[in-house]
Amino acid sequence: MRTLGILGGLGPESTIDYYRSILTRFRGLRPEAGAPPILIHSLDVDKGIAMLNAGRLPDLVEYLSGGVKVLARAGVDFACIAANTPHIVFDDVQRRSTVPLVSIVRATADYAQTRGFKRVGLLGTGFTMGASFYPDEFARIGIAVIRPTEAERALIHRKYIDELLKNRFLPDTRAEILRIAQRMADEDGVQALVLAGTELPLLMRDRQDPRLDFLDTTAIHVEAIVRKLLDDSDRSLAQ
Repeated sequence: MRTLGILGGLGPESTIDYYRSILTRFRGLRPEAGAPPILIHSLDVDKGIAMLNAGRLPDLVEYLSGGVKVLARAGVDFACIAANTPHIVFDDVQRRSTVPLVSIVRATADYAQTRGFKRVGLLGTGFTMGASFYPDEFARIGIAVIRPTEAERALIHRKYIDELLKNRFLPDTRAEILRIAQRMADEDGVQALVLAGTELPLLMRDRQDPRLDFLDTTAIHVEAIVRKLLDDSDRSLAQ
């Protein structure tokens, strides 16, 4: 069976969620196969944020590429970055990597296409909401990405950095983000909201609001990762 590498720590809580979710989904699809081999290399989210705040994207590429290199040297067959925001430099990191990387953005876009969405909202860190990597990927398949207002983006970013990355998931914060999501549905006409921050699903998963359709990027990414584990395993057995 192929070995998966997870570049984690960006932040830690979502890395834990990835690990548990991958095991659960894999065992659900292939209960007789046991558990897949997984290696995790945890980076420092504060270092990554400092690079982003300073606009030092080349340094971020070096930092992430170094982490992927550690996983490759350890013998992984493919890897993933267990976070959305670092995908701002995904293409550069993939070009430097000797192993394939499974993109959370590509997986989410493909999923949104299967659901028939044409207009989605984007929630995440300020870096993610302000960058073009989600809109560009979705535009490739004819889906428009709508960002929150500047004030809403500032609020979401502050909550993300000060609370979610510190493992604080508060009901008041969830209510504020739900209000923003509902406004975007009512005023901007979005058909779904992309939770483009892997801590956001941890905040929103037990919500009860059938009017809003949220795309859990962690769950979507996990599905793509597990399918690759299974596909690669099946191909290996067939050879």
